[in-house]
Formats: sequence, C-alpha cells, structure tokens
Amino acid sequence: MSSELFEKTSIDTGVSRFRAAEGAVLLDVRTPEEYRNGHISGSLNIPLDDIRNILSIISDRDTLLFVHCRSGMRSGKAVAALKKLGYKNALNIGGILDYHGALEKD
Repeated sequence: MSSELFEKTSIDTGVSRFRAAEGAVLLDVRTPEEYRNGHISGSLNIPLDDIRNILSIISDRDTLLFVHCRSGMRSGKAVAALKKLGYKNALNIGGILDYHGALEKD
C-alpha cells in the first residue's frame, strides 16, 4: 500500500474512504459509553484498552482499518498497537469531535 495510507487524514475524508473501500473497517476506540452516546453508522467499537480483542474479531491483518476516537489521541495509540499486532493497513483518521456527518445513538 502507498505511504499516504499511513498519514493522518481528516475524519470526514477517512469516513468517505471507508465507505468506498470494500472490506474496510471503521474502528471506534472510545469507551462503550461514549460510543452509545453517538457514533458513526457502520463503525465497530473496540475500546483502546481492549484493542487486543481485535485479534478474535478481525483475523485478516491486511484489512484496511480506519481508526478514530474522540479527539485523535487514543486512535493514534490504537494504530501503534495495531501495527505491533501485525495489522499493516491501520490509519488514524482523528476524532469524532471534528466529524460533520450524522451520528447514531444506542
């Protein structure tokens, strides 16, 4: 994959790229409570503290992962952890605070 994949991008651009990429995952690493209070449609919630659980959920380490949190800090840490776990295509797209689309609530 190209090096541009690993550069930080805006969350709006990242969500658009997620929706256009077959088999990609939009990964929300906020807490379950934060997720319930408003999340992007189609996102998967795996909190940063539980990021190792991804191994049992997404076994293909070539999967394109668009990772976000509240502000971009936790998603940066999550991307670093995912790379250590062998996920080659993880991209930090920043924080949901900067997202301009609609949110779903549980």
